[in-house]
Amino acid sequence: MSFAMTSVIAQAAPAAGQAANPLLTFLPLIVLFGVMYFLMIRPQMKRQKEHRQMVSALAKGDEVVTNGGIAGRVEEVGEAFLTVEIAPNVKVRVQKGSISQVLPKGSLKAS
Repeated sequence: MSFAMTSVIAQAAPAAGQAANPLLTFLPLIVLFGVMYFLMIRPQMKRQKEHRQMVSALAKGDEVVTNGGIAGRVEEVGEAFLTVEIAPNVKVRVQKGSISQVLPKGSLKAS
């Protein structure tokens, strides 16, 4: 086995009077940031805004599902916490941010 390199092509360095264009040097980084913004950052910000609006619109009687999968009816709305009735006379307090979805009215009685 021969690991010797048969030909090596070296890229010539710019002459002393010429400097590389800094815009062309950073262009791939700028394009990558733009792609990341439109594919990851912007949609996540949109989802956060929709979740904030959903949580602020919660009211007594709404049927909700928590991040843990517990479904129940909102009994009391506080500033940071909700009281959710998950069964007759069984109430739990959860943080508002843990609500993942608001169900249509009557969904809990149907199941």
